Amino acid sequence: MSDTATPDKRLFLLDAYALIYRSYFAFIRNPRYNSKGLNTSAMLGFTNTLEMLLSKEKPTHVAVVFDVHAPTFRHKMYEPYKANREEMPEDLRKAIPWVRKIIEAYNIPILEKEGFEADDVIGTLAKKAEQEGYTTYMMTPDKDYAQLVSDNILMYKPGRGGNEVEIWGTNEVKENFEIETPDQVIDILGLMGDTADNIPGCPGIGPKTAMKLIGKYGSIDNLYANIDDLKGKQKENLQQNEEQVRLSRELVVIIQDVPVEFDEASLTMADPDWAALKEIFTELEFRSMVQKMEPAKAAVADAAFEQGTLFGAPETAPELAPATDLANIENTQHEYYLVENAMQRASLKAELSVQEEFCFDTETTGLDTSKAELVCLSFAFRKGEAFCVTLPEKREEALKVLEEFRLIFEDENIRKIGQNIKYDILMLKQYGMEVKGPLYDTMIAHYLIQPELRHNLDYLCETYLGYRKVETEELIGKKGKNQKTMRHVPVEKLRDYACEDADLTLQLKLAIDGDLDKTGVRSVFEEIEMPLIPVLADMEVAGVTLNTKALDEYAEVLRKQLIELEAEIKELAGEDFNLSSPKQLGPILFEKLKIDSKAKMTKTKQYSTSEDVLIKLVDKHPIVGKILDFRGLKKLLSTYVEALPQLVDAKTGKIHTTYNQTIAATGRLSSTNPNLQNIPIRDENGREIRRAFTASDDEHLFLSADYSQIELRIMAALSKDEHMLEAFRNKQDIHAATAAKIYKVPLEEVTSDMRRKAKTANFGIIYGISAFGLSERLNIPRTEAKQLIDGYFENFSRVKEYMDECIQVARDKGYVETIRGRRRYLKDINSANAVVRGVAERNAINAPIQGSAADIIKLAMINIWKELNRNKLEAKMLLQVHDELNFDVPKSELEQVKQIVKEQMEHAVEVGLPLDVEMNAGQNWLEAH
Repeated sequence: MSDTATPDKRLFLLDAYALIYRSYFAFIRNPRYNSKGLNTSAMLGFTNTLEMLLSKEKPTHVAVVFDVHAPTFRHKMYEPYKANREEMPEDLRKAIPWVRKIIEAYNIPILEKEGFEADDVIGTLAKKAEQEGYTTYMMTPDKDYAQLVSDNILMYKPGRGGNEVEIWGTNEVKENFEIETPDQVIDILGLMGDTADNIPGCPGIGPKTAMKLIGKYGSIDNLYANIDDLKGKQKENLQQNEEQVRLSRELVVIIQDVPVEFDEASLTMADPDWAALKEIFTELEFRSMVQKMEPAKAAVADAAFEQGTLFGAPETAPELAPATDLANIENTQHEYYLVENAMQRASLKAELSVQEEFCFDTETTGLDTSKAELVCLSFAFRKGEAFCVTLPEKREEALKVLEEFRLIFEDENIRKIGQNIKYDILMLKQYGMEVKGPLYDTMIAHYLIQPELRHNLDYLCETYLGYRKVETEELIGKKGKNQKTMRHVPVEKLRDYACEDADLTLQLKLAIDGDLDKTGVRSVFEEIEMPLIPVLADMEVAGVTLNTKALDEYAEVLRKQLIELEAEIKELAGEDFNLSSPKQLGPILFEKLKIDSKAKMTKTKQYSTSEDVLIKLVDKHPIVGKILDFRGLKKLLSTYVEALPQLVDAKTGKIHTTYNQTIAATGRLSSTNPNLQNIPIRDENGREIRRAFTASDDEHLFLSADYSQIELRIMAALSKDEHMLEAFRNKQDIHAATAAKIYKVPLEEVTSDMRRKAKTANFGIIYGISAFGLSERLNIPRTEAKQLIDGYFENFSRVKEYMDECIQVARDKGYVETIRGRRRYLKDINSANAVVRGVAERNAINAPIQGSAADIIKLAMINIWKELNRNKLEAKMLLQVHDELNFDVPKSELEQVKQIVKEQMEHAVEVGLPLDVEMNAGQNWLEAH
């Protein structure tokens, strides 16, 4: 900072569109929508950026600068300027007015000037502010601003992907561009051009060459003064394009004399308009943001409410208060009752027994169903009315109360409604209670209707009912060591909270049920997702046996291997260093051993030693492969071998995972706490972990059944490609058959390398892989990858036609479907922006295939579970891992179970070609797989 700048004069100038685009694309693979279908990604990202800036930096002065959508002086200078720029995505265009509203509500001035761009306005104000003693921070990810940097004008580059903010002063600019002064950035940009802005520059000169030339000659003028120093094509290109290069230099100059005034008073940081912000954030459904706003306090009048019933009057049934943004328990009429004695329970049980359906919910002391205790049950079967059955703390007494409701829960003629009802079923199982009959889970219903949105009860109540429910933290405090349990909540508050949950869930069912028909997913809900709930509950309770002794022994083996590998790596490096430190590893690989002369640096000026970087260099030096092996073993040891034994349940001696039905938009199940779907299988070390998953005892076997190439079979069935169908019907190796077609050789002449490439192409194609992506994955030239893809489509022409048809269906309908009608909505399928549209197109191709595979294995699970129960077999389904099912089977039942599993898996859905299942049994998972 120079002597003229003062600490209390800190001006932040934000490049609006650069930050808005960045915010939007940060969510491109997982966009955020509100309940009205508005994409709120840009608004959320920009608000988070703004909040971070205001809280962290506390600027004294601030402004947000926008481009004006009108021709600028650069368009007059060069008509094709920005002519090739992609259309703004439609969702982003809709977001701009909202972002402006947010800025205005923060009382931050918006600046713009017709005929000029945001960087010109920022450049002018930054220079004027500098003269007034300010330090100015230009908040933007755009490298062009580096030319403006001085002692008192800095670039403030927002972090990406969890990285810290970068602040560039003159030293950082000089280091990054390898130049003497920041204004030389102009010459570098002029030489290299800018494809995004359609600035031509000099053909054949990219960033590195431009930096090298300007680093040596200082400027474009001096470069041309010494043009004879150069040779060959580079000299020829520069001479032929001199006029174009000089024009490009003019185009990239950020001017500093825009007719805008530097008004200190208007730029002074002010308090936000809290009411306006709250209104905007409520509309956008930014709940966490709303909670930061000053809460509106509404007076609620207490009134006695009398109703002579067996349960007595609710102690606090308030009159309706004046309407607020959302209804809540204090301004909504309700009748919530405590059920505390045998007579009240008998009366409630009698009412429940004559209902076609009722909603129930459990309140517990924790989220882990194997450790938590039941505190109360709540029931609802009429809107606005609910009953809370309190349970004694002693388990024996609680069991007696629950026993009174056994026949109700086991009545197969009454539908049970819940929100995440599997949790409640699991809690009752811990107390010996079974829930039978049809189920209705509001969380899963909404997941099928709107797969991309949130499905928690708070969100659904606000969206469908316009109601804000009491939050759990209001009763038990925030997460942490001081958080209480429901056991310590006063009974009146517990009653209201528990009853409200059951009441609102019942109301939700009534509100969203019709949407199952409107969106065509009723059959998926009733025939797949609801019948799957008890299957998953039984699997979670069953758990899987883990040989912890074997894992402990294997841990020692891995630790020895790691010590040996580390010694070998240090010997190859020729020095001792911390192998886990990229800061120490980078210079050894790229400076000392010179493995890659074009090694990339991270934003923190370190060499990148990430896995994807090292994989490409594995053939360059033996140290690279050993480093990758070391990392793989270390991850294996910490993530699985050491961690899994700690997760064995003390009561059952088994590992119990949780299966989630509402996470993946494709319909795939996910596994958490722990995730048993990620147990590695590709390498020998990873497979050893599977050896530790065993049958329950010596009288049982571990049975594994795996669909063979299910996704490729579905692609063949849906596309009706004769070549693919023929290969599957003839039971050929599909990857070898593909290779034979692509490389035009007989099947017996297919090499392992050909098969490997064909396998990658097979799976890559159904994920919409590009030539670039395939070349990266196979580590082959892009031209070879393109030939591979072209050869694929030439021989499997119906696959290409089917993929195009999927994209067209998505464009026409806005969604694609699986073979059973599960939908994946693709809001961006018609976007004018190629990047956004490309993501949607790849999902349009992949979703019907992945989703159909999910439907098939779920139906197989349901049917197998029914058959095992119908035949009163002891065998238990334990795990679902993608296309694989695992069982614990008594040896005496093995053949019967194998027959049931094979029959139900192969005929879960008839798709027009065989769904082959590979099956094996052994003492452990490795032997069986």
